[in-house]
Amino acid sequence: MEVEAAKMIGAGLACVAMGGAGIGVGIIFGNYLQGAMRNPTAAPAQFGNLIFGFAVTEALGIFGLLIALLLLFVL
Repeated sequence: MEVEAAKMIGAGLACVAMGGAGIGVGIIFGNYLQGAMRNPTAAPAQFGNLIFGFAVTEALGIFGLLIALLLLFVL
């Protein structure tokens, strides 16, 4: 296998993390909305947890993109 082909395959596999991040964000916001509809008085207290979960999930997707770009253009 050529080195260029291995780079492309590795970058494609690293981009799977971005799909996982999208699914994770959807689950986080969906569960928050479901909980807020069940108990609206507790929703503001959980908003900080929502934002933290969103930030961590998105960071993992961005790290996956970074790895893909590093594989394509640096190595």
